[in-house]
Amino acid sequence: MKKILLVEDDPNIVSSLTLFMKNEGYLVDSANGQQTALQKIDQEQYDIILLDISLNDGNGFSTCSAIKSQKDIPIIFLTADDDEFSVVSGLELGADDYICKPFRPRELLARINIVLRRKNGKSEFLSCKDITVDVQKAVVRKGNTELFLSALEYRLLLVFLQNPGVVFSRKKLLEMIWDVTGDFISDNTLTVYMKRLRDKIETNPQEPEILLTVRGLGYKAGE
Repeated sequence: MKKILLVEDDPNIVSSLTLFMKNEGYLVDSANGQQTALQKIDQEQYDIILLDISLNDGNGFSTCSAIKSQKDIPIIFLTADDDEFSVVSGLELGADDYICKPFRPRELLARINIVLRRKNGKSEFLSCKDITVDVQKAVVRKGNTELFLSALEYRLLLVFLQNPGVVFSRKKLLEMIWDVTGDFISDNTLTVYMKRLRDKIETNPQEPEILLTVRGLGYKAGE
Protein backbone atom coordinates (compact mmCIF):
# COMPACT_ATOMS: atom_id res chain seq x y z
CA MET A 1 0.00 0.00 0.00
CA LYS A 2 1.41 3.38 -1.06
CA LYS A 3 2.10 5.93 1.66
CA ILE A 4 1.56 9.68 1.24
CA LEU A 5 2.91 12.53 3.34
CA LEU A 6 0.51 15.47 3.14
CA VAL A 7 2.26 18.71 4.13
CA GLU A 8 -0.59 21.17 4.59
CA ASP A 9 -1.57 23.64 7.35
CA ASP A 10 -5.29 23.87 6.53
CA PRO A 11 -7.01 21.33 8.83
CA ASN A 12 -10.09 21.14 6.62
CA ILE A 13 -8.03 20.16 3.58
CA VAL A 14 -6.03 17.68 5.66
CA SER A 15 -9.19 16.04 7.01
CA SER A 16 -11.09 15.78 3.73
CA LEU A 17 -8.10 14.76 1.60
CA THR A 18 -6.93 12.18 4.14
CA LEU A 19 -10.36 10.54 4.17
CA PHE A 20 -10.58 10.57 0.37
CA MET A 21 -7.12 9.08 -0.18
CA LYS A 22 -7.67 6.40 2.47
CA ASN A 23 -10.87 5.37 0.70
CA GLU A 24 -8.78 5.04 -2.47
CA GLY A 25 -6.37 2.63 -0.78
CA TYR A 26 -3.54 4.96 0.28
CA LEU A 27 -1.98 5.39 3.71
CA VAL A 28 -1.84 9.08 4.63
CA ASP A 29 0.35 10.88 7.17
CA SER A 30 0.33 14.65 7.59
CA ALA A 31 2.48 17.55 8.76
CA ASN A 32 1.53 21.22 9.08
CA GLY A 33 4.97 22.74 8.58
CA GLN A 34 8.51 22.30 7.32
CA GLN A 35 10.10 21.16 10.58
CA THR A 36 7.53 18.45 11.25
CA ALA A 37 7.64 17.30 7.63
CA LEU A 38 11.43 16.90 7.63
CA GLN A 39 11.31 15.02 10.94
CA LYS A 40 8.73 12.59 9.55
CA ILE A 41 10.73 12.04 6.38
CA ASP A 42 13.77 11.12 8.51
CA GLN A 43 11.72 8.59 10.46
CA GLU A 44 9.36 7.13 7.84
CA GLN A 45 9.38 5.96 4.23
CA TYR A 46 6.94 7.71 1.89
CA ASP A 47 6.09 6.98 -1.74
CA ILE A 48 5.02 10.54 -2.58
CA ILE A 49 4.65 13.94 -0.91
CA LEU A 50 1.82 16.43 -1.40
CA LEU A 51 3.32 19.78 -0.46
CA ASP A 52 1.52 23.08 0.07
CA ILE A 53 3.51 26.24 -0.69
CA SER A 54 2.16 28.22 2.29
CA LEU A 55 2.98 26.56 5.62
CA ASN A 56 2.91 27.40 9.35
CA ASP A 57 6.71 27.36 9.40
CA GLY A 58 8.96 27.56 6.40
CA ASN A 59 7.41 27.33 2.95
CA GLY A 60 6.91 24.74 0.25
CA PHE A 61 9.87 25.87 -1.83
CA SER A 62 12.43 25.57 0.99
CA THR A 63 10.83 22.31 2.16
CA CYS A 64 11.05 20.87 -1.36
CA SER A 65 14.75 21.82 -1.60
CA ALA A 66 15.49 20.22 1.78
CA ILE A 67 13.67 17.01 0.87
CA LYS A 68 15.25 16.68 -2.57
CA SER A 69 18.72 17.22 -1.10
CA GLN A 70 18.22 14.15 1.11
CA LYS A 71 15.91 11.72 -0.67
CA ASP A 72 14.50 10.96 -4.09
CA ILE A 73 10.80 11.17 -3.28
CA PRO A 74 8.23 12.43 -5.83
CA ILE A 75 6.64 15.75 -4.85
CA ILE A 76 3.41 17.35 -6.06
CA PHE A 77 2.87 20.99 -5.06
CA LEU A 78 -0.56 22.05 -3.82
CA THR A 79 -0.83 25.76 -4.41
CA ALA A 80 -3.30 28.59 -4.63
CA ASP A 81 -0.75 30.45 -6.75
CA ASP A 82 -1.20 29.63 -10.43
CA ASP A 83 1.14 32.37 -11.64
CA GLU A 84 4.01 31.39 -13.89
CA PHE A 85 6.72 32.26 -11.35
CA SER A 86 5.35 29.87 -8.69
CA VAL A 87 4.89 27.03 -11.17
CA VAL A 88 8.36 27.41 -12.72
CA SER A 89 10.04 27.82 -9.33
CA GLY A 90 8.47 24.64 -8.02
CA LEU A 91 9.43 22.58 -11.05
CA GLU A 92 12.99 23.94 -11.09
CA LEU A 93 13.38 22.84 -7.46
CA GLY A 94 12.64 19.29 -8.52
CA ALA A 95 8.88 19.00 -8.01
CA ASP A 96 7.28 16.37 -10.22
CA ASP A 97 3.97 18.15 -10.72
CA TYR A 98 1.71 20.82 -9.26
CA ILE A 99 -2.03 21.34 -8.91
CA CYS A 100 -3.80 24.62 -8.12
CA LYS A 101 -6.42 25.03 -5.42
CA PRO A 102 -9.28 24.50 -5.45
CA PHE A 103 -8.84 21.13 -7.11
CA ARG A 104 -11.07 18.11 -7.59
CA PRO A 105 -9.84 15.14 -5.52
CA ARG A 106 -10.00 12.77 -8.47
CA GLU A 107 -7.89 15.06 -10.59
CA LEU A 108 -5.27 15.00 -7.85
CA LEU A 109 -5.58 11.20 -7.62
CA ALA A 110 -4.97 10.89 -11.35
CA ARG A 111 -1.86 13.09 -11.11
CA ILE A 112 -0.56 11.03 -8.17
CA ASN A 113 -1.01 7.81 -10.12
CA ILE A 114 0.77 9.23 -13.17
CA VAL A 115 3.74 10.48 -11.10
CA LEU A 116 4.04 7.12 -9.32
CA ARG A 117 3.88 5.17 -12.60
CA ARG A 118 6.57 7.44 -14.05
CA LYS A 119 8.70 6.98 -10.92
CA ASN A 120 8.35 3.21 -11.09
CA GLY A 121 9.11 3.13 -14.80
CA LYS A 122 5.70 1.80 -15.71
CA SER A 123 4.17 2.23 -19.14
CA GLU A 124 1.69 5.00 -19.80
CA PHE A 125 -0.33 2.50 -21.84
CA LEU A 126 -3.42 0.70 -20.56
CA SER A 127 -5.00 -2.28 -22.28
CA CYS A 128 -7.78 -4.85 -22.11
CA LYS A 129 -8.39 -7.44 -24.84
CA ASP A 130 -7.78 -5.58 -28.13
CA ILE A 131 -8.28 -2.10 -26.63
CA THR A 132 -5.20 0.01 -25.85
CA VAL A 133 -5.03 3.53 -24.42
CA ASP A 134 -2.05 5.87 -24.74
CA VAL A 135 -2.68 7.86 -21.55
CA GLN A 136 -0.22 10.65 -22.36
CA LYS A 137 -1.76 11.29 -25.79
CA ALA A 138 -5.33 10.30 -24.81
CA VAL A 139 -5.51 8.02 -27.85
CA VAL A 140 -7.71 4.91 -27.80
CA ARG A 141 -7.29 2.10 -30.31
CA LYS A 142 -9.14 -1.12 -31.03
CA GLY A 143 -6.52 -3.23 -32.72
CA ASN A 144 -4.94 -0.81 -35.20
CA THR A 145 -8.02 1.39 -35.51
CA GLU A 146 -8.21 4.65 -33.56
CA LEU A 147 -11.49 5.22 -31.73
CA PHE A 148 -13.01 8.62 -31.05
CA LEU A 149 -14.59 8.87 -27.61
CA SER A 150 -16.33 11.76 -25.89
CA ALA A 151 -14.72 13.13 -22.71
CA LEU A 152 -17.13 11.18 -20.50
CA GLU A 153 -16.70 7.96 -22.50
CA TYR A 154 -12.93 8.31 -22.25
CA ARG A 155 -13.07 8.96 -18.50
CA LEU A 156 -15.31 5.94 -17.97
CA LEU A 157 -12.90 3.75 -19.91
CA LEU A 158 -9.93 5.02 -17.87
CA VAL A 159 -11.73 4.27 -14.60
CA PHE A 160 -12.15 0.63 -15.59
CA LEU A 161 -8.75 0.04 -17.22
CA GLN A 162 -6.88 1.68 -14.34
CA ASN A 163 -8.66 -0.65 -11.92
CA PRO A 164 -8.83 -4.09 -13.59
CA GLY A 165 -11.17 -6.51 -11.85
CA VAL A 166 -12.54 -3.87 -9.46
CA VAL A 167 -16.35 -3.75 -9.32
CA PHE A 168 -17.80 -0.23 -9.43
CA SER A 169 -21.36 0.43 -8.35
CA ARG A 170 -23.45 2.83 -10.42
CA LYS A 171 -23.39 5.28 -7.50
CA LYS A 172 -19.57 5.19 -7.35
CA LEU A 173 -19.26 5.73 -11.10
CA LEU A 174 -21.63 8.69 -10.93
CA GLU A 175 -19.56 10.25 -8.15
CA MET A 176 -16.31 9.76 -10.06
CA ILE A 177 -17.60 11.21 -13.31
CA TRP A 178 -19.22 14.16 -11.56
CA ASP A 179 -15.95 14.93 -9.74
CA VAL A 180 -14.11 15.17 -13.03
CA THR A 181 -16.57 17.12 -15.16
CA GLY A 182 -18.24 19.30 -12.54
CA ASP A 183 -21.55 18.65 -14.30
CA PHE A 184 -24.55 16.77 -12.96
CA ILE A 185 -24.73 13.24 -14.34
CA SER A 186 -27.95 11.31 -13.82
CA ASP A 187 -28.35 7.56 -13.53
CA ASN A 188 -30.05 7.50 -16.92
CA THR A 189 -27.17 9.43 -18.46
CA LEU A 190 -24.72 6.84 -17.12
CA THR A 191 -26.75 4.10 -18.80
CA VAL A 192 -26.59 5.96 -22.10
CA TYR A 193 -22.82 6.48 -21.87
CA MET A 194 -22.14 2.88 -20.89
CA LYS A 195 -24.09 1.74 -23.95
CA ARG A 196 -22.28 4.19 -26.24
CA LEU A 197 -18.90 3.13 -24.88
CA ARG A 198 -19.69 -0.55 -25.31
CA ASP A 199 -20.89 0.08 -28.86
CA LYS A 200 -17.49 1.57 -29.66
CA ILE A 201 -15.09 -0.78 -27.87
CA GLU A 202 -16.79 -4.18 -27.84
CA THR A 203 -16.63 -6.54 -30.81
CA ASN A 204 -20.16 -7.66 -29.91
CA PRO A 205 -21.83 -5.14 -27.56
CA GLN A 206 -24.58 -7.69 -26.79
CA GLU A 207 -21.92 -10.02 -25.34
CA PRO A 208 -19.34 -7.66 -23.82
CA GLU A 209 -15.85 -8.91 -22.96
CA ILE A 210 -14.27 -5.62 -21.85
CA LEU A 211 -16.91 -3.84 -19.74
CA LEU A 212 -18.72 -6.54 -17.82
CA THR A 213 -21.94 -6.26 -15.83
CA VAL A 214 -21.79 -7.78 -12.34
CA ARG A 215 -25.42 -8.48 -11.62
CA GLY A 216 -26.73 -6.62 -8.59
CA LEU A 217 -23.37 -4.89 -7.95
CA GLY A 218 -22.27 -2.82 -10.93
CA TYR A 219 -19.59 -3.07 -13.59
CA LYS A 220 -15.97 -4.13 -13.95
CA ALA A 221 -13.31 -4.47 -16.62
CA GLY A 222 -12.70 -7.93 -18.05
CA GLU A 223 -9.40 -9.58 -17.23
